[in-house]
Amino acid sequence: MLIEFIVKSILIGVGATVIFDLWVLFLARTFGLPGANWTFGGRWFAHIPRGTIVHESIATAAPIAGETAIGWIMHYVTGIVFAAVLILIWGLGWTENPTLGPAMVVGITTVLLGWFVMSPGMGGGIAASRRPNAWTVRGLNLAAHVVFGLGLWVSALLVAAA
Repeated sequence: MLIEFIVKSILIGVGATVIFDLWVLFLARTFGLPGANWTFGGRWFAHIPRGTIVHESIATAAPIAGETAIGWIMHYVTGIVFAAVLILIWGLGWTENPTLGPAMVVGITTVLLGWFVMSPGMGGGIAASRRPNAWTVRGLNLAAHVVFGLGLWVSALLVAAA
């Protein structure tokens, strides 16, 4: 049961994160929007064990060796953790007959960590309030996390069908 939980969390979390990344890539190529900068995300994560969680600007924080790789790894680890939370709340039975509702609840809820933890930590303020285009950023964040929720559901359907 524990092995099943771990394997399904990994498969569903990675699948949902890939779908999230494909959405961001689509927006970048179709509308010229900037893609996700996991280098700065990696820099932020790498500074946490060094004692700094909140930065005035992550762009001006000291670079960390391997920060891009750290960013990408933590991006996927986070997706796996969110999938695990979904399975913990709704149970392994959900993975056998996935429904959209729980996946969307988790997907949409995850945007709150970005708005209230990562954005302020990286210097963007709560929900990007320090950014000149805060409402655009919020809208794009929310859309991406809706896509992540859909990705959780689609990935769970694929795992259930396998």
